Amino acid sequence: MRRMGRRLLTAGAVLLAGAMLACGGPWRDRYFDNGVDRLTQEEVSERMGPPHTAKIPTLGGDSVWTYRVPISDKDLASVTFSGLTDPVQEVTALMGKVAPDSPKAMLYCYRYTLTFNEQKILKQWKREECAPGTHDTLNAK
Repeated sequence: MRRMGRRLLTAGAVLLAGAMLACGGPWRDRYFDNGVDRLTQEEVSERMGPPHTAKIPTLGGDSVWTYRVPISDKDLASVTFSGLTDPVQEVTALMGKVAPDSPKAMLYCYRYTLTFNEQKILKQWKREECAPGTHDTLNAK
């Protein structure tokens, strides 16, 4: 019974860590928030590298860039909680997914979609999670 209680506590800790990551957002969120109506495509490219995809209209209009940024289980577990070992491993063990010889950690990602106006200034942006098993998921190497 205690073991189940600990696992539930661990699961709650992982959910809390995920919520903290989602609410606080990575540094890119602050960068893009502060850059709306200010950052140019060139500045974004210097900071982030070339986009993974770019839709640039030939007859004018907004262009859309997409970046995919990997987030591993280790990153999700980087928030430590007193008395807990590895929250992600505990939760995945609870769900029956961890074996002693298990392969690489599952890799998730954030997909940033940036919209630039015709003057190549950041107009808006959004961040979405890339779900495991979809075409947007980056493969662990």
